[in-house]
Amino acid sequence: MSDREKLIDLAKLFLKLGTISFGGPAAHIAMMEHEVVRKRKWMSENHFLDLIGATSLIPGPNSTEMTMHCGYERAGWKGLIVAGISFLLPAILITGSFAWLYVEYGELPYVKPFIYGIQPAVIAIIIMAAYKLGKKAIKTAELAFLGIITISACLLGLNEVIALFACGIIGLTIYAFKKSRNTLNSFLPVSLFSGLSLKIGGIKILLTFLKIGAILYGSGYVLFAFLDAELVSTNLLSRQELMDAVAFGQFTPGPVLSTATFIGWQLNGLNGALLATLGIFLPSFLFVGLLNPLIPKMQKSKIFRAFLDAINVAAVSVIIVVCIQMAKETVGDWRMILIACLSIITVFVFKKLNSAFIVLFGAIAGYALSFL
Repeated sequence: MSDREKLIDLAKLFLKLGTISFGGPAAHIAMMEHEVVRKRKWMSENHFLDLIGATSLIPGPNSTEMTMHCGYERAGWKGLIVAGISFLLPAILITGSFAWLYVEYGELPYVKPFIYGIQPAVIAIIIMAAYKLGKKAIKTAELAFLGIITISACLLGLNEVIALFACGIIGLTIYAFKKSRNTLNSFLPVSLFSGLSLKIGGIKILLTFLKIGAILYGSGYVLFAFLDAELVSTNLLSRQELMDAVAFGQFTPGPVLSTATFIGWQLNGLNGALLATLGIFLPSFLFVGLLNPLIPKMQKSKIFRAFLDAINVAAVSVIIVVCIQMAKETVGDWRMILIACLSIITVFVFKKLNSAFIVLFGAIAGYALSFL
């Protein structure tokens, strides 16, 4: 098969997956495994599992990076780019359409009741995400303690991004103490990202989302903690607008990071949407292409593993903090409390239920309860 035919196959496959891939990263990766390993036999099961492990060691959205890994394995750099863009394109187009509709009609009475009910439903989804991630992230008593400290610090006003990387460095310190050697130096430069402070406008949107895309570890839901720190805390975006963006992100297939497209549109129209999308996803393309040959060594690094273990706990912690802040600001009457409680019960009872259905329930319930 020629390179051109391989690229066409990649584009067809990942356009399809990008259009139907609801349910979060785990569901996306399961679909890829069926198509790439079982159906097309482009790689072995063991190699596919190695790639899954590698995505947890680098920043960015796991399922999106898996598409890029598959594309790279199939057709090199060209395959990486084609697979990545094909997977992202449906979500970006759909999210961009929602963003335009939101800006045009979001304040109209017949739309607001739907958005009103979606907000508490989103809180339930984030609580469930934090619960699932927390079970995997808290491996030791030290990590549990780090999580509690991170939650407390963020609730007292510490910037979430700073808290995330401070926790990672503390995790390295604990590891170094146990091993009686200093291993911090190679990781200190990455914490400098957290010191950047940007104002929104044109190129600033690109730089803001580039920074987030370059340091975003863990679940895509961690994105909302970063955006809360970068945009909400600086009054460039209201928390309600952030929650609306989260809600619309649940309706779209593909990675939840496509929410960046929605927020970029709110900040600066079409140009803002394009710049935010480019910024949030560009680091993943670069990381996958540059680090793919180093994956075996990275997986065996105990130092890197200690750093990521602490980062993962901090990521869950900041998700919890943002969820608390969202609940305080949005769940203000009995209707919202009712929707939030029913949504929380639903996500914990029906754990495999697609989150889009939770958002749909919230929208319908919000509209129905608006008549009471």
